[in-house]
Amino acid sequence: MFNNLFKKFSRDVAIDLGTSNTLIYVKDRGIVVNESSIVALNNRNDQILAVGEEAQKMVGKTPPHITISRPLVDAIIYDFEVTEKMLKYFIDRISQESFGLSPRPRIIIGVPLDVTEVEKKAVEDVVLSAGAREVYLVENVIATAIGARLPIQDPSGNMVVDLGGGVTEIAVISLSGVVAWKSLRTAGNKINQDIIQFAHSEFNLLIGERVAEDIKIRSGRILDSHETIEIKMRGRDLMTGLPKEVVINSDQVTQAFNRSITTIIEGIKSTLEITPPELVADIYQRGMILAGGGAMLTGLDKIIAKATKIPIKVIEDSLTCSVRGMGLILEDDNLLQEVAVPSSTKEEKGSR
Repeated sequence: MFNNLFKKFSRDVAIDLGTSNTLIYVKDRGIVVNESSIVALNNRNDQILAVGEEAQKMVGKTPPHITISRPLVDAIIYDFEVTEKMLKYFIDRISQESFGLSPRPRIIIGVPLDVTEVEKKAVEDVVLSAGAREVYLVENVIATAIGARLPIQDPSGNMVVDLGGGVTEIAVISLSGVVAWKSLRTAGNKINQDIIQFAHSEFNLLIGERVAEDIKIRSGRILDSHETIEIKMRGRDLMTGLPKEVVINSDQVTQAFNRSITTIIEGIKSTLEITPPELVADIYQRGMILAGGGAMLTGLDKIIAKATKIPIKVIEDSLTCSVRGMGLILEDDNLLQEVAVPSSTKEEKGSR
């Protein structure tokens, strides 16, 4: 299905396929795609109506013959056919924008820490069938650490908390490898679901995903403030079926997703518990970094720092940190060989 898809490219390419967002980096050009990982499909003719941000605008507003598809679940490709269509759309758009892309690039693509051999092979097969000359898999947290300019090659502890849409990955890195880690299914999308559930249980109010996302973003001021702040929440009254608006205050917003934040904090503590004491000492001295789209929730860093007693730094432009790290890897072949995840094909041969 992906036949010759990447033959338009001459420059090396890095792809961050996230549950919520897809980012594509072209060597010597930088980030050329930063869009939602979402596709709108017309079920009558199986054609794409919209991809990325245009499809995002349709969420919760479609007639029965239009399906909104999110082809990635927990940072893993769930629907390969839709993923293909989404990538092809982005790549064709890049080509039309004249980035000088032509045949057979090297492709770096990020994978989660708990990726299985079957999932690794599937990703490799898809990208190779696209016409890539070589495919390299890199753990997302490693790419994030490199994008944050952490000294991961040193014999010292570097702690990364990457709060994405579907997965929160917590890792301690030393000597270019992951020493201890936890992967949680509690992340940005789960916080949205917490808000939806809160509206349902407390106010008999049905709200959509876009409303929940907006409330989450606006809630950042509440986490970072001691003042009483109010947020309007609009949806459908489940008792009357009519439109309804309620106003929630700071305490209620915190209550809505307190459980998810607590889960993330406990994940950080659990990771530290299995980390060698020498590296823990480094982390307590140097702190940890918070990256990913969830890092943009203002005030979350202060909550984590207070609970763990560890300094925490939010990476600037945290959503793009991982793909920027992959871009740096593209510039350094020695670093690429050092951090690339072993190919599933090579591992199969080695086990025979």
